[in-house]
Amino acid sequence: MPPVAAVRSSVVPLRSVALILVSMFCFALVDALAKSLALAYPANEVTFFRMLFGLFPAVAMCLRGEPLAERLRQLDVRGQTLRALTLLGASGLFFAGLPYMPLSEAVAIVYSETLLVIVLAPLLLKETLKPRDALAAAIGFAGVLFVVRPDGSHSSWLGPALLIASALCGALSIIQIKRIKASDDSGVTVLYFTMVGTLVMSVSLLFAWRTPSFEALAIMAMLGVFATAGQLLMTMAFRQADAGALAPYNYTSIVWAALFGYLVWGETIGGLSLFGIALIVGSSIVVAMRGKPEEGPLV
Repeated sequence: MPPVAAVRSSVVPLRSVALILVSMFCFALVDALAKSLALAYPANEVTFFRMLFGLFPAVAMCLRGEPLAERLRQLDVRGQTLRALTLLGASGLFFAGLPYMPLSEAVAIVYSETLLVIVLAPLLLKETLKPRDALAAAIGFAGVLFVVRPDGSHSSWLGPALLIASALCGALSIIQIKRIKASDDSGVTVLYFTMVGTLVMSVSLLFAWRTPSFEALAIMAMLGVFATAGQLLMTMAFRQADAGALAPYNYTSIVWAALFGYLVWGETIGGLSLFGIALIVGSSIVVAMRGKPEEGPLV
């Protein structure tokens, strides 16, 4: 029998589980709202309004503590800018790929970013690639192939290509987080990303724009609100429990995505896709639970 202290440390607080579950629901709702918008509006426009409306809660998050101007001056601007651009690419490419695939499959493909980090870390961070992690990544990538189905069953390869590119950008942003100064404030990191995203995407509106209706604007505002709420809940969860212990609960967003996809668009998941999703989720959980505990992503 292990020591009592060891038993206690392995128990995940129920409060953390509840927080991460609600957080994943918020993110799945954001994905569903984004898909409803991406079917009618350019992806760059959806991304712009998600960033714009996300500015208000991001600023509110940073009003506590030291003066905001001072915290911004201490920021690793170069590192934060690179991180913001890669994460912005992940968000924009995800929104662009949503109209082409069922929501649950799209979310599952993007979750492969965890596996891409395993492959890229030895190249960009000089980390050692462990055989067990390499095997898990290979199994996960096989799952991606089952989801995108290279036999031609998808009407277009554009959607899967955009989503894989989104996962790659997401992986690069995760790697960049490890390069950023540890002293950088997490709240200011979120604010800086949102500011950069709003600025960059505002320029993109010169190339693709459709005047949104009042209803669409309301949905876009909800994107920012629920995305920020999900991030806050996730941050609170990771403060009370290890990331590896909470990893299995992260993937409940795929279940919600499947439910939203079925109820709203009548989407169904085939057997091969279910098998592929299981491989992606399983391998990602194995990697997360064996790795060192880290803070949740700053989206």
